[in-house]
Amino acid sequence: MEFNEEFLQEMGLSAMPEEQKQRFLAYIQEELEIRIGQRISKGLTETQLNEFDMITDPKEAAKWLEKNRPDYREIVNRTIEEMKSEIRANRDRLVGA
Repeated sequence: MEFNEEFLQEMGLSAMPEEQKQRFLAYIQEELEIRIGQRISKGLTETQLNEFDMITDPKEAAKWLEKNRPDYREIVNRTIEEMKSEIRANRDRLVGA
């Protein structure tokens, strides 16, 4: 998923001050990576986590996840939807911030 001006419009945040938009988009990306990583790692052993950490190619990482954590796409989608709900719930505060 791309976090850009279109995403901000979808979330009702197009009125957010310009100087905050890029920082907010970077924050969303980082926060999602953390949340998704935490959720995916809960079902993995220490050995699997170390193995995954050694992968640098995104395609190889996707293959590895498909094999070792077949529900990873569901985790990603659910986490994104939860984040979107949080953003919508705080839309007024975010635009006025």
